[in-house]
Amino acid sequence: MCILPNHKYTAILNTTSGQFVIELLPDYAPVTVNNFVVLALNGYYTGSLFWKAEDWVVQAGDPNGDGTGGPGYNLPEEPNSILKWDLGSVGMARVPGGPINGSQFFITKAAWPGAGPTATYNRFGTVVSGMEKVQAVTPSDKIISIAISVT
Repeated sequence: MCILPNHKYTAILNTTSGQFVIELLPDYAPVTVNNFVVLALNGYYTGSLFWKAEDWVVQAGDPNGDGTGGPGYNLPEEPNSILKWDLGSVGMARVPGGPINGSQFFITKAAWPGAGPTATYNRFGTVVSGMEKVQAVTPSDKIISIAISVT
């Protein structure tokens, strides 16, 4: 683990649609936050396409740019029943019935459709600034850089 206990972590995403800020939630998903921070600091997400941009969600973090790739490993499930999947929720992607991807993440642009997810998606962050930039993301947008702030 590279993240420190009792610290707050924020991810500042600079994208071709603009900048937005994600408050990371290590108290709820420490392994997932640690993984995201390590990948971000090492430039893994630089140039990543938002390959999925639907009415309610955008998704990035796939080196293949089409939803089929990842870093070569999966993450353990970090379930919680406290956090809801509403506007600005950030979680890790998974193929239905499969493991949690090690790099692909998504941001909800609206509440999760229907009754919400039936599987664990490791909710590890919340957009706290720039939600209008997330709403504007299209499948041609990319991540330019991600900076991590620690307080």
